[in-house]
Amino acid sequence: MNPDCFALTVEEYLAEKDVLFYLEDAVTQFLEHKDEYVQFGVARYLAEYFDSVCRGNHVLFREFSYIKATPHNRRSFMRIFWKCFRQIGKNGDLLAAVEYSSLLQLLCPDFPADVVHSAARIVLMDDAMDCLMSFADFLYAFQIQFYYEEFIEHISAVYQDLLSGKSPNTVIVPTSTSVDQHPQQCNSEGELQEGVEASVFSDCLEALCERYKHNYPPTSAIKEILGRMERVSLYGFLMVLARHEGINEDIGSLPGKAALLIDPEMDQELERLVAQVSVSPTSSSNAAAHRDPAKKASPRKSLHHRKRIEMESDGSTEETDSSEN
Repeated sequence: MNPDCFALTVEEYLAEKDVLFYLEDAVTQFLEHKDEYVQFGVARYLAEYFDSVCRGNHVLFREFSYIKATPHNRRSFMRIFWKCFRQIGKNGDLLAAVEYSSLLQLLCPDFPADVVHSAARIVLMDDAMDCLMSFADFLYAFQIQFYYEEFIEHISAVYQDLLSGKSPNTVIVPTSTSVDQHPQQCNSEGELQEGVEASVFSDCLEALCERYKHNYPPTSAIKEILGRMERVSLYGFLMVLARHEGINEDIGSLPGKAALLIDPEMDQELERLVAQVSVSPTSSSNAAAHRDPAKKASPRKSLHHRKRIEMESDGSTEETDSSEN
């Protein structure tokens, strides 16, 4: 346990760990599905719910508003995405942004495409948005875009002010309109060719971080990156952030690039499943069908079982198979 947590007051700890958010969601889920959970009892249901939160699998098949609600949820979702589809990277497959969007929607049906396109723009920069991307490049860019989404909106506004010649002493909080117009503004010829002065941009970001209340990359990493440049473009800066090992470690959801495609436990599980299917696929499926009625359902399994069936029924499984092949 982090010893720093003992320095916090009760209110500060509850706020930092989003305990009340999870407690409210647990109660909401229980009331919405109480017919399924009443047989387990409230105490066991809450134990199962918070165990799922600690393990990080609580975000699977949940709505996007829930997934992005807390930093822990965002980290958990990125880790699940990596674990589910890392085989794409292992096979060396290249996919377009629309295909990565389809994969994300298998885990979160209402995951917005614009978040995927923003991540793809970090990788592709001035290239066409329908270009193919490796799994590793997209994954680390997606991590930066999704985990630091609000901070990126702020630095985009700062960058646009500097690019247009406004005073670097004024930091503008972006409105939804300015964020929507951001991609078109950043593709201007001057931005791609010249960018802004890195030292001035660094000073503005340092001032922003001093009063910023949400997640942002370590200021030491930002200074290190911009200290090596004379001029910088927005997406060039974001791409370096995405590839920075220190920032990746600070987020804590993905392994380093050297270990990105290595997961011995998952490999062993896949080998075991393949062996079972190859030996006797018919008997295995029949045996599973006979075993299922005897199993006791858990609250966590019941919570997602219905959503998994709905996703499979609309053809999502076929899309996964085609993407991975």
